Amino acid sequence: MARAADLGRTRGRDARLQRILVTPEGVALDVHVAPASARAAALFIDLGALLGMYIAFVLAMLLIVWTFEWADMPALPESVLGFLAVLFIIGTFLARNAYFLYFELGQRAATWGKRAVGIRVAARDGGRLTAEAVIARNLLRDIELFLPVMFMTSSGLQGSLSEFAAWAGLAWVGSFALFPLLNKDRLRCGDLIAGTWVVQAPKAVLAGLVADGTAQREQVAGLADDRYRFGEAELSVYGEYELQTLEQVLRTANPEAMETVAATICGKIGWPPPIGDERAFLEAYYTQLRARLERGMRFGRRRANKNS
Repeated sequence: MARAADLGRTRGRDARLQRILVTPEGVALDVHVAPASARAAALFIDLGALLGMYIAFVLAMLLIVWTFEWADMPALPESVLGFLAVLFIIGTFLARNAYFLYFELGQRAATWGKRAVGIRVAARDGGRLTAEAVIARNLLRDIELFLPVMFMTSSGLQGSLSEFAAWAGLAWVGSFALFPLLNKDRLRCGDLIAGTWVVQAPKAVLAGLVADGTAQREQVAGLADDRYRFGEAELSVYGEYELQTLEQVLRTANPEAMETVAATICGKIGWPPPIGDERAFLEAYYTQLRARLERGMRFGRRRANKNS
C-alpha cells in the first residue's frame, strides 16, 4: 500500500504540474497543480466580484442615509450613525473573508473565480479539506494582501511617511505575490500554513449519469448491473467526499487504483471483491451512491463524508 510520504512525487512529462496524491486509504490519484496564471486569473475575478458586492453594499448604506434626508430629518440620530458605522465595519470584514470562506467550505471547494478557471482547493495530505484549513489559509490573506493595500490607499498619512508606506506596501504585496513562483507546488503562504494547495478541478465526466426525479431512477436502473444492486445500509457508509474520490478514480481509470478502491468498498459493505470486474462494480456503486446523496440533499440532508 502506498504511503502518504509519496505525496508530491511527480509523474509524466510536466513535472511542474503533475503530481500523485495518495489518500489516507492508500489510493494513488493523479492531480495537476494549478499554474500561477490560473490562480492569478481566479483572484482577479474574485476581487471583481468582491468589488461589485462592496459597491452594492455602499449604495445600500447611502440609500439609508437618503431615506432619512427624504424624511426631512435635520440630521441622522447618533444611534443610526453608530449602527451604520458598525454595519460598515462588519460588511468590510465579510467582504474580505466570508466570501472566500463560504465558497471554499462548500462541496466544490472553489470560489466563483476558481470555478471559472477550473481549479479548486484541496488538502495536500489527500484527506478531506477541513474547515480549520480553509479558515487558516483565508485569514492569512489579510496579511498577504488586504493589510498592505490598506496602507497604500490610506489617506491619513501625509508627506514622506505616506510615500514610504506606499512603497513598503507595494513591496510587501509583491513578495507574497511572487511566492507561488518560487516553489514547485505554486503554494502561497496561506497554503503552507493550512496544509492545502490549489489543483485543477477534475472534469465531472460522469455528471450526466444521474438526473433528477423519474429520469434519475430510470438511469440508475439502466446503468446499474443486475449483479451490483446495493441496499440503503451499503450505500450509507460513504458521503460526498468519498463520492468525489470515487469519481476521480473512475476518471483516471488507473487499474491499480480501481482494484484498491473496489476492495476497500467491498470490505466496508461485506461484499466479495469483484476480481476482474472492478470498473463495472465501481460505476454501479458510484451511480447509486450519488443518487442516494442527491435525494438526501433535496430533503435538506447532507453527508459531507463517511465520518459525518
